[in-house]
Amino acid sequence: MQSLNWHRLIQILVIFLFGVFATFVFMGNLMDFNSNFEFVRHVLSMDTTFKGNDLMWRAIDNHTIWLIAYWGIIIAEGLVAFLGWYTSIQMLRAYRQPSHVFNKQKWSGYLMFILIFLIWYVGFVVIGSEWFAMWQSQEWNGKETAMGITQVALGMLIVFMMPEKSQAK
Repeated sequence: MQSLNWHRLIQILVIFLFGVFATFVFMGNLMDFNSNFEFVRHVLSMDTTFKGNDLMWRAIDNHTIWLIAYWGIIIAEGLVAFLGWYTSIQMLRAYRQPSHVFNKQKWSGYLMFILIFLIWYVGFVVIGSEWFAMWQSQEWNGKETAMGITQVALGMLIVFMMPEKSQAK
């Protein structure tokens, strides 16, 4: 009986777990559309930031743009979920294959991590928190959550990218 390749199992697990997480986020946005839409609306309109701040010229007060932004987030999160599931299945199928075959199945995982950083770091931390001053809001501030997700994803990416040790026979 061949022993378990813990390195590969952990890499498959981190991709799978982020796929599960993104699935729940995606489904939550669809099932509770209005609550989550309110978050996007308040952030973009900057209506709960400090009164009289000099950044209000950045506010977007357009329902269509709010919807486009929100649907963009939902679609991107759905794609992260899909890529997490797809990559973990492809890696599992190649689990017993040579390293070069197994590693070829990871390409979609790299796309997943790029999207994760674009959504939660660029979208929520950089644009939401800094451009739209989300950090000023007591009620509609997702900066800490987005930073936590980004940090977890970074740790998972490090595990995902770790090369395998050569196996002595």
